[in-house]
Amino acid sequence: MADGESGLREANFVFASALLEGLVSGGVDTMCLCPGSRSTPLVAAAARLPGLRIRSHLDERSAAFFALGVARASRRPVAIVCTSGTAAANFLPAVVEANHARVPLLVLSADRPAELRDCGAGQTIDQVRLYGSNVRAFFEAPTPSPGLELERLARSLASRAVRAALGRAWGPVHLNLPFREPLEPPLESASLPQRPSSRAIEAVIAPTRHAEGASAEAVDRMARRFSDAERGVIVAGPIDRDPELAASVGRLARSLGWPILAEPISQLRAGEALGDAVVTAHHDAFLRDAAFAATKRPDLALRIGDTPTGKPLRRWLEADPETEIWLIDPDGVGHDPSRRASAILSLEPAPLCAAVASKIEAIGPRAPSALARALGRADSIAARVIESRLDASETLLTPAAVREVAASLPDAASVFLSNSMPVRDADTFWPVRPRSLRFFANRGANGIDGIVSTALGVASAGTAPLVLVSGDLAFLHDVGGLFAARDFEGSCTIVVLNDDGGGIFSFLPIAEHGESVRFRELFRLEHGIDLAPAAALYGLGFERARTRAELHAALGKSIGARGVRIIEVPIDPAENLEQHRELWRAVSAALRAEMP
Repeated sequence: MADGESGLREANFVFASALLEGLVSGGVDTMCLCPGSRSTPLVAAAARLPGLRIRSHLDERSAAFFALGVARASRRPVAIVCTSGTAAANFLPAVVEANHARVPLLVLSADRPAELRDCGAGQTIDQVRLYGSNVRAFFEAPTPSPGLELERLARSLASRAVRAALGRAWGPVHLNLPFREPLEPPLESASLPQRPSSRAIEAVIAPTRHAEGASAEAVDRMARRFSDAERGVIVAGPIDRDPELAASVGRLARSLGWPILAEPISQLRAGEALGDAVVTAHHDAFLRDAAFAATKRPDLALRIGDTPTGKPLRRWLEADPETEIWLIDPDGVGHDPSRRASAILSLEPAPLCAAVASKIEAIGPRAPSALARALGRADSIAARVIESRLDASETLLTPAAVREVAASLPDAASVFLSNSMPVRDADTFWPVRPRSLRFFANRGANGIDGIVSTALGVASAGTAPLVLVSGDLAFLHDVGGLFAARDFEGSCTIVVLNDDGGGIFSFLPIAEHGESVRFRELFRLEHGIDLAPAAALYGLGFERARTRAELHAALGKSIGARGVRIIEVPIDPAENLEQHRELWRAVSAALRAEMP
């Protein structure tokens, strides 16, 4: 290898090229990056690497959330690259979400070499273990220099990073990569390193989950215990893990005669794979009736997925200390904030449910239980009441908007639900549908940051049309993420439910204090911002829908059409709050009249 500056150029280029080759061999096919100087070796190597799709972004926070969306949708690790300094710090929110949501992100932060740290050098911060416990692993690479076995070091680092990201609990991995100047590649570039063999790189071409299968003894024990339960239920929280999960859970529910209480982002409220299992869509409404909920307690609940979104469902599950709660927790994360789990099963949910169902079927499947019939009837009553009340209302508020989105989606479409009110309104008002849909939400850390970017990342990873349902604050929080729409080739419809501030706070006890705590200014954060110029800034289509018919027409034009289009639905916050309460009261009244 050459000496002096030419030797450093070649060392940087060879190391960066070998590292990226190793990541591609490990299953990485997408890299998101932001402009910067210290990351030049990585960007120059990526530009010459076949098989790697590169997405350039304006700012690091949006880039990281976009990558998060791609990784969520593709179930493959995605690399994100930045220069040194605060750029790496702006990755943190997405890294936190990836940690809690178990999404494989590979963070490649360029850095100054050791001699430029802790001496006042510009654009230099402490990047060592910058993300703390939020990453599965941290690797500090050696600074490339002539004489090092650069290709071997880089390929080993790539292999270790991919394996760490796709370990038992998937998640983010941080690679801190110092480079010395000169950073640009040689004018007559050294040839790209030869693609390593799968044996040399220990590549993970087809990522798989790592939880072990259940032993025959464990399956027998579960089948016996579940068969003994008289009031068993299956509760499905947020999960997007295995396309076979719905069929396996539906089979288990039918064999036991248990109902499934599923929120939309469990993937178990849509599609035909569940068969004729009893699936409730409106339990968030009917379980708010304390008298009804008290007489319909389960004696055993099998929980699948992360912590359920809805508070009424969680309270119902945890109200009776005698209720056994069995939690399937394949990653060992422990989504049990109430510490009520009677048993925690570190097993893959789809094969486990299929195995237990097979054992139950051999014993003899059961008809729907009394509890399943009661909850199924309550769900039908709630659905009828909600639909009739919304049909009779001339005002378009969030319950009707959510149901209109649900009715407008074609088979195999994708839905992204923003945190705060949209994911909760969908839990309450999204009906069971036979069409197959895939739901996404950032329910790892439950923040409203990065929603637009994550949704665009999801949409870019596939061919299905995607609809993002967002609140106005979440949209404004990540309005810069619309930069990624400039070369977007898919179909993404952004429905902004604009109630001029944080509507969720109107549902919380602090709202009762009113202006004594300057509620509208300090909690709701009423802003009065016109959203149309945001669409114009990025050259996107924009439409405002004030009625259900207008929303239906706007969705019909946008869903499936190429590009990104924004549909704003103005919402009166006071009327929206009152409609929610009126619907809950009406459901309770109907339950008491029809199910005494």
